[in-house]
Amino acid sequence: MKTSPKAPAPEKQNEEKTRVLSRAHDILMAIHHHPDGLTLREICNYTKLPRSTVQRILGTLEEQNTVITAPSSGLYRLGPTLTLLAENVRPFDIAKIARPMLMQIASKTDESVYLCVIAHGMAVVVDLIRGIHPIQTVTTMGTSLSLHATACGKALLAALPETDLEAMGLQHKLNRFTENTITNWDDLRIDLGKIRTTGIALDYDGHQVGTSAIAVPIKGPSGEIASISIPMPTERFHIMEEQLVKILRKSTQSLRWEP
Repeated sequence: MKTSPKAPAPEKQNEEKTRVLSRAHDILMAIHHHPDGLTLREICNYTKLPRSTVQRILGTLEEQNTVITAPSSGLYRLGPTLTLLAENVRPFDIAKIARPMLMQIASKTDESVYLCVIAHGMAVVVDLIRGIHPIQTVTTMGTSLSLHATACGKALLAALPETDLEAMGLQHKLNRFTENTITNWDDLRIDLGKIRTTGIALDYDGHQVGTSAIAVPIKGPSGEIASISIPMPTERFHIMEEQLVKILRKSTQSLRWEP
């Protein structure tokens, strides 16, 4: 007597759904960064995913008009469904309020300036102003950055209530990115204590070798927490650090976060 195969456990099904969503996101971001379109092979190269996987996900996305492809060239581009979704996107309130600050700081420093918030255990860039230096860090809107290894992330952690920080400590492993990355919660708490005292978060090559950053936590009128960060090549950072501290403190006074 034949027995029917067992259905996958719910946990396995959820893991598979999450994996598919993550891969679809990677595919959409690859196409997003190449508005002129990408071939199937190019998408596979950028995402490091198997051709069969990419082809299957693209087929589903095409059915929903999330991506479209030109038959003549075979190039995939973002589709009209995303435009419809984007019409209903509203910026974070704090992003509206902080935008003039970002512009002022960028004007005073000539550096790139980021606004980040916490989402899904990461520091997510929700607004940015590009600097004018030929050598600068490259980040785009929507980029997710490590909380414990970046200045913007540590500024956000320092502003969290203690109960939220405790919960995060139980859930998140502090992965190492460089020799300077803080990888245990005791050391991180010491660093966060300094940030609460000074109002300034610093990162010296903690997330990427050759890149350092400074950040401050800010608080919106409705209690929203965000951080404003200035990343740059470490060599230039050491020269400008004192100046950056003064500029950030003065420019963010109206939204200053206090413990």
